[in-house]
Amino acid sequence: MIIDATSSKESSNSKTFKVNNHKGLLIDLILYISVMFLIREVYFPSVGFIANGLFWSVTTLVIAMWRMRVRGVSWKDLGLRKPKSVKKTLLVTGFILIATIVSIVLFNIIKDQILFLAIPEDTSPEKAVSKFGDLKGNWPLFFTIIGAVLIESALEELLDRGFLMNWLEQLFSKTSIATILAVVLQAAIFGFRHSNDFSERSITVGLIGLVMGIAYVKFGRNLWPLIIAHCVLNTLSMVDRVI
Repeated sequence: MIIDATSSKESSNSKTFKVNNHKGLLIDLILYISVMFLIREVYFPSVGFIANGLFWSVTTLVIAMWRMRVRGVSWKDLGLRKPKSVKKTLLVTGFILIATIVSIVLFNIIKDQILFLAIPEDTSPEKAVSKFGDLKGNWPLFFTIIGAVLIESALEELLDRGFLMNWLEQLFSKTSIATILAVVLQAAIFGFRHSNDFSERSITVGLIGLVMGIAYVKFGRNLWPLIIAHCVLNTLSMVDRVI
């Protein structure tokens, strides 16, 4: 057995695992990240952006679950477990929402003030309004697709904070900054994946991933506050498209 689940020193609610097979972890990550990006080259125009997004995430989820099974890791080990306190979960969720909004506002303030920070405009296909259809004033369409948006939000937390961040942390476990590297790298990958370029969108999404990663580490490595916060953020974003 190559996995040893132990209690984290940082929090009695936190559980971490140790994988000694670093070569195996590297292979897992190469497979996972390759599929994560390559699967996005497959697009079915007839079913729309939402369905394609779910297809991409579910395919990546299958790869993650395959490698988790090989390593003897469960979703519970990664933080998909019942919170011990509903109140604390809601407080952490609120903190994540506030921290995310503040970080995005600060970024928008400084990007226009720093002359040498020449950030290209977002040219990704995802920027197009038509990716969700004509949502302006269209509440029936909103309620038709919001369920899929929430599922996608939850899947992103499972994959980016749950799987990717933990695998990166274990890969760099021989260093004293393994957690810092994992938090930063998963945020960078999270941001880049949403636009496939260096743009305002990739940085904004990366900041969200950074806040989520820090909150995951600091608040007991439980995925539920992150999932709830992510769902709220995406719901607000969708509502903004309607009104």
